[in-house]
Amino acid sequence: MTAYDIIMKKRRGSELSQEEIEWITTGFVSGDIPDYQMSALLMAICFNGMTPEETSALTTAMINSGDTYSPSKELGKICIDKHSTGGIGDKTTLIVAPICAACGVYVPKMSGRGLGHTGGTIDKLEAIPGLRTSLTHSEFISVTREAGFAISGQTGSLVPADKKIYALRNATATVDSIPLICSSIMSKKLATGADGIVLDVKVGDGAFMKNYDDAEKLAEAMIRVGKLAGKKCTAVLTNMEKPLGMAVGNAVEVVEAIEALKGSCPEDLYEISLTLASEMLAIAGLGSPEKCRALAIDTLSSGKALKALEKMVKLQGGDAKAFYDYSLLGVPTHTREVVSERDGYISGISCEKTGLVSLGLGAGRKVKGGNIDPTAGIIFNKTVGDFVKKGELLGKLVTSSNCDIDAAEKDFKDLFHFSDTAREKAQSVIKIIRS
Repeated sequence: MTAYDIIMKKRRGSELSQEEIEWITTGFVSGDIPDYQMSALLMAICFNGMTPEETSALTTAMINSGDTYSPSKELGKICIDKHSTGGIGDKTTLIVAPICAACGVYVPKMSGRGLGHTGGTIDKLEAIPGLRTSLTHSEFISVTREAGFAISGQTGSLVPADKKIYALRNATATVDSIPLICSSIMSKKLATGADGIVLDVKVGDGAFMKNYDDAEKLAEAMIRVGKLAGKKCTAVLTNMEKPLGMAVGNAVEVVEAIEALKGSCPEDLYEISLTLASEMLAIAGLGSPEKCRALAIDTLSSGKALKALEKMVKLQGGDAKAFYDYSLLGVPTHTREVVSERDGYISGISCEKTGLVSLGLGAGRKVKGGNIDPTAGIIFNKTVGDFVKKGELLGKLVTSSNCDIDAAEKDFKDLFHFSDTAREKAQSVIKIIRS
């Protein structure tokens, strides 16, 4: 078996065996297979795709490259995870995990940091004073047992093959491949050992998957891989044609999530969060999705979910007083209110550009490992479908960074599209695909 033969076989469109995929993945991680040969294989995969069996084999090989976990064995109870493919204003984990925990379902969640204009859950959480996201494994399990969920950063020993392969994909224009995206996501989710996974697959301008067909293909591919691994999986296709909720940033999104748990939640964020929570509860065995939705609504409205988040924050060292005094999350040194220059109905808000404005304010990372400003971000006052008058407030820009806020204001105004007639609001949840 040689790397040359494997590359040639895939270049000709033939199916690779599990042994061939395992061999070349292991060799690449160990350094025996050079970058240029792995790059050639990745390009061949981009052109010729992979069968479900090949995708599953690649996922397994990547899982086997590092540590794996079995939290349900340690906790003695079923564990459910969720994953989002990334979007603008996506703070659903901070709402969904507490709902599930308050319903008695364990959610041990390892999350990542943001790169570029899509924020990471870890970055958002670290806006809370004192909160630790670098937990030892024993701490991670202990917090999950006591609070019902924990959110920790991913360890360096988790799926090292994905880190190496993704860096290569990023440098060789091979990111845009559904089998490779699927393997990257599912290897990390399966390595953390959850019994079931709910996948939030974003679709639209602010998502990685810009069109519905590609998003559906990715969702179905991930469900197939999960099923082959013996896991219960559900994919929820959600709308990312506009920012999710009314806040984009880090501290501002934490505030919006806390307010949602207190009972004040934008319509789209409420619908997506409830759908994800009910699907997680359903695959945990708490009943039909309809019954679980009613349970999630009751848990949210009763305040139990808010108490679950407070408990987790305290156990991870955070100051829960910030839940009632938002100034403890940091006060931005610069605030700019932006008003409309015309009358009309808002027919659209450019989602990806919203992320770029937020990035320019300091809320994201322009390079891996870069610093972020936790106080920076955008707070919308109006959304798609709303009528605004000239001079009425569209939103607010906040930052403590040394940035060009005049340019940010101009770019923010350019996000909005107007019409003279009202536009029907798009569905937040597009489709649910259950395994």
